Amino acid sequence: MNPSPRETPKPSASPSTALLTDKYELTMLSAALRNGAAHRRSSFEVFARRLPEGRRYGVTAGTGRFVEALQAFRFDTTELQSLEDFLDSETLDYLAAYRFTGDVDGYGEGELYFPGSPVLSVHGTFGECVILETLALSIFNYDTAVASAAARMVSASAGRPLIEMGSRRTHEQAAVAAARAAYLAGFTGSSNLEAQRRHGVPALGTSAHAFTLLHTSDGTPSDWEKAAFRAQVDRLGVGTTLLVDTYDITAGVANAVEVAGPQLGAVRIDSGDLGVLARQVREQLDGLGATGTRIVVSGDLDEFAIAALRAEPVDLYGVGTSVVTGSGAPTASMVYKLVEVDGIPVEKRSSHKESHGGRKQALRLAKPSGTIVEEVVHPVGHSPDIPADLDWRPLTVPLVRSGEAVAELGLDAARSTVRDGLLSLPWDGLALSKGDPAIPTRMIAPAHGRG
Repeated sequence: MNPSPRETPKPSASPSTALLTDKYELTMLSAALRNGAAHRRSSFEVFARRLPEGRRYGVTAGTGRFVEALQAFRFDTTELQSLEDFLDSETLDYLAAYRFTGDVDGYGEGELYFPGSPVLSVHGTFGECVILETLALSIFNYDTAVASAAARMVSASAGRPLIEMGSRRTHEQAAVAAARAAYLAGFTGSSNLEAQRRHGVPALGTSAHAFTLLHTSDGTPSDWEKAAFRAQVDRLGVGTTLLVDTYDITAGVANAVEVAGPQLGAVRIDSGDLGVLARQVREQLDGLGATGTRIVVSGDLDEFAIAALRAEPVDLYGVGTSVVTGSGAPTASMVYKLVEVDGIPVEKRSSHKESHGGRKQALRLAKPSGTIVEEVVHPVGHSPDIPADLDWRPLTVPLVRSGEAVAELGLDAARSTVRDGLLSLPWDGLALSKGDPAIPTRMIAPAHGRG
């Protein structure tokens, strides 16, 4: 990339993502421009050295958001003015004309990943690649953490639907990303409307306790509750979900069926011992003739609580805080490392922070039954030997070429990829208990490298 002298940049069609970064990326760029190193051909990789404690696999997420953000990585007048206090005119001119013109490869969104998996590879000049570090990591670390937690919850639910309901437990923009990542991993939908508008995630939800409390007037709590239920059913129909634990849950179920009839869509329980209450509510609903009315549970659920409820008559789970915070692992601990300069592999050798040099690709080996057995990471252009009794498929695919997106990154395809990936794991790979990664990663070193 050879920027022309600075002109007044035109406003971007969408908000710029260029300042979603750290200062040191631009100071490195400035120094590299001064000595000419900014124009050396370079490759950076995003990978995790290890999985979060207790995890057997991770789910790659954020690929589509990164490619979209890359297109909006532009330094317009406002951005440049905010940088003038510490950047020289040469660097400002470079940024004014910045357009990423390199290539990006990576794992398809929704692919499982393991320690060392090169989930994203960015190729171009040092100058145009180095300033993408924070953008890439902030997206992949959060989205991947949420998707990985959500996939564990999907497995624990044993096929029952899940709704992401955690918008109020995270940053307002993170809430949108979390809804997308959870849906990608197999959730049925989200309560977040912006996620529906921006990403097509189905929006789900009916009412909160406040709606029931609103109808307080003369009479008894049972009268107030029935008034609230009647208003909801009149507007949303008998297929709606009524929240039955505002006052007394047994009375709440009776009031719900009295108002909506036995064709009531669902009742929701949001507190208490959910397993015990689900059994009691199921028996009560069946006794009232509402045999088709589903039971929705919510309230501090995570994958372990969901697994514990597997034998209970629960039809749908609402999950909030745990999924948007990665259920104890709020980051995937991914890093963005320089691995090649002008065709020469380079690698970091710091203790416990090592990297593997050279531009790489990956493939996954599986038994004829489809069960995966190994991930192989190898230098680009040097295919590894593959045992004749194993099947294999490539994991690394083109995402961007000469700065333009070339991959289809729809959520439907990603959801299928996650589903197929979970089915391909060895049986113990889905366990919620602590253990080693579900499959090993074999790293094939490049022919030469420099530290």
